[in-house]
Amino acid sequence: MKLDILAIGAHPDDVELGCSATIAKEISLGKKVGILDLTRGELGTRGSAEIRDVESKKAAEILGITVRENLGFDDGFFENNKKHQLEIIKIIRKYQPDIVLCNAFDDRHIDHPKGSKLVSDACFLSGLIKIETELNDKKQNVWRPKQVYHYIQWKNVTPDFVVDVTGFIDIKMNAVKAYSSQFYDPNSKEPTSPISSKNFLDSVYYRAQDLGRIVGVEFAEGFNTERYVAVKNLDNLF
Repeated sequence: MKLDILAIGAHPDDVELGCSATIAKEISLGKKVGILDLTRGELGTRGSAEIRDVESKKAAEILGITVRENLGFDDGFFENNKKHQLEIIKIIRKYQPDIVLCNAFDDRHIDHPKGSKLVSDACFLSGLIKIETELNDKKQNVWRPKQVYHYIQWKNVTPDFVVDVTGFIDIKMNAVKAYSSQFYDPNSKEPTSPISSKNFLDSVYYRAQDLGRIVGVEFAEGFNTERYVAVKNLDNLF
């Protein structure tokens, strides 16, 4: 199965927080989108890996994505090495996405920049013919995504470009709230964490609103890119 877009996150909920409105918009335009989680988020302060499994499935249904997989890497301890790169290469070659969306270049959680570089490196290596991989005992064809974009996470970094997601913010917020063990719940008896506050949950909404304000739309999501953003003509800008 070929995907148009593969969104990858170090933890379940990274994709929802970073770029799920963009995903929802692309799906509405007929694109096939999948999500790959690198870990099960087992080191999270609240909830458990098993709870996150259920929540990620619910979020996937809300977004209407085509497929979601989890590589089960060790939360907090996965590395950017050959072993982990090859596992991601297998997924890239399996789904042959034209665009990969992944974690932020730099962020508060150590897994985010680590996952960002790991995925970026795997996307490049996936296009090398001398790296051979097999899936289900069948040799895979090489594949390199055309673009790799990095969504914004905890830190307020300046995006290289933004996507108008007006009309899709409610889908994003519902997908985020599917992770009820992680985010604001005044009745929760679990320990607090930096992402369990009402301010954090509100910030997901008002960041999109503020980025939209800056570019003259209601809501937007920001991305960083590893190379120049090019347009065919000036009419593509708004």
